[in-house]
Amino acid sequence: MLLLKLTKAIKDLLKEAAAKLKGRDRRTFMAKTVEYLGKGGQTRAEKELNWNRGTIRKGENELAKGDAQSERFSDRGRKKAEKYLPKLLEDIKVVVNPTSQADPTFRTTQLYTPLTAQEVRTLLIKEKGYKEEELPTIRTFNTKLNNLGFRPQKVAKSKPLKKIPETDAIFEQLHKINKEADETDGVLRLSIDAKARINIGPFSRGGKNRQGTSGADHDFASEDVFTPWGIFLPAYDEVFFDFTPSKVTADFIVDSLERLWLILKERFSPHTLVINLDNGPENSSHRTQFIKRMVEFSYSHGIKIRLAYYPPYHSKYNPIERVWGVLENHWNGELLDSTDKILGLASTMKWNGKNPVVNLIERVYETGIKLTKKAMAVYETLIERLDGLADWFVDIIPFENV
Repeated sequence: MLLLKLTKAIKDLLKEAAAKLKGRDRRTFMAKTVEYLGKGGQTRAEKELNWNRGTIRKGENELAKGDAQSERFSDRGRKKAEKYLPKLLEDIKVVVNPTSQADPTFRTTQLYTPLTAQEVRTLLIKEKGYKEEELPTIRTFNTKLNNLGFRPQKVAKSKPLKKIPETDAIFEQLHKINKEADETDGVLRLSIDAKARINIGPFSRGGKNRQGTSGADHDFASEDVFTPWGIFLPAYDEVFFDFTPSKVTADFIVDSLERLWLILKERFSPHTLVINLDNGPENSSHRTQFIKRMVEFSYSHGIKIRLAYYPPYHSKYNPIERVWGVLENHWNGELLDSTDKILGLASTMKWNGKNPVVNLIERVYETGIKLTKKAMAVYETLIERLDGLADWFVDIIPFENV
């Protein structure tokens, strides 16, 4: 049998062709080339083309059977830690979420955590029962935290974070209350807060879109202003928005809870509501109208209420703030030039795959309503303040629950 002569040009051509192919295509090409080379083709290919004899034989077997073997690339290499620890990512979120905060600028949906990868690893061992030897390395934890959206925040030396003496104690109590709420049947945790007021008009919000939309070349007085108010259920990833042209007063806040209560009662039948909030002027634990309305809400529905406030200068740790970050990124490439546009965009936002429930509240609320000291003294007897942290933790227990 006449053997095919391999010139240098042919050798270079065959090598280049094989190098550009992968997997079964490469093996098939090599096997067919050896077939054309004739007797001793495998030896010649190995010596003259530097091809692997085992790869050639595998290609010949595949040709003979007429069915190429599966590549199974997914079975190669090191497996991810989640392959052996299926709850790892979920447990990382559980230990990191209580200490994470939203991007204060709302320019990104990024979350920031003060915890290091080593601290997260230690918490998983301490709180979730993992063994030291089964967890991945610190470097891997850094990668997983970044992939989950938890990133370290750059330290601003010129603007240190303000703290009051009680800050650490407040956070310790908050984490305890929130953890118990999320793990206890019949206890439902809400996170509530308002977002900065929105001017309705052709104002650029600094975002981008593909339509080439242009905003006004200068700001001017808007015809209408809306305030977004949000209620977030962290354990269920559910969001409820109320938009109002009115100021968000103590009465507005409790009326919003009253409307939502019909849904919460039917779905969850809770005996306790834990409410995360900040000490704003309208919902402070010393805002007389707010405490009055919350006591009336509690006694009217026979439900225990725990008000758990975030410390001053740390409101970005309140879970609802993360929702505002997503909303801002969702619509910042649009012109919010009408009420319908605002409501429509808000309703199409997604938080972990779920759309919020959006309402327009047109009632205008009266501001400045407050109780006399004598009247407030009566309501103070109906609430319990935590010793040492009285401004930040308030329990309202109706007679039905005593």
